[in-house]
This record gives sequence, structure tokens and C-alpha cells, in this order.
Amino acid sequence: MQQIDFPLEAEFIELNQLLKVAGLCDSGGAGKVIVASGAVRVDGKTELRKTAKIRDGQMVSLGDVRIKVTGC
Repeated sequence: MQQIDFPLEAEFIELNQLLKVAGLCDSGGAGKVIVASGAVRVDGKTELRKTAKIRDGQMVSLGDVRIKVTGC
């Protein structure tokens, strides 16, 4: 399993944008499609809100990739 550490530069990042900046999709629109498919988990639970606010300490999973979000 691959882990990406993502440092926040603001209070939160929207889920679809996080997938984009982490390199897991090409655009925010593609991120929305991935989230809508039910493939993304936040803190172990399936997340269907495309623009869910992801904050410091949360873990986002897509397939075998985990993104650990840390404060700035």
C-alpha cells in the first residue's frame, strides 16, 4: 500500500481537489466522478460528498493508496 503525506496549506481541502493535487486523477471533475462511484473512503468510511472538507489528521483511501492529511 502506498502512502502519501499531504500538508495542508489552509484549514481544509475539498475531497475532489485533494485527489487531483495528490496525482490520483487529472482534474477536479474527474475527482468528483471517482468520489461519486463510491471508491473513496475517509477515515475508513465510504464518502460520497464530492466536496467534503478534508482536515488535518484525516486519512483518505482510494484503492491501495492512502493519503494522510497533516496541518501546515
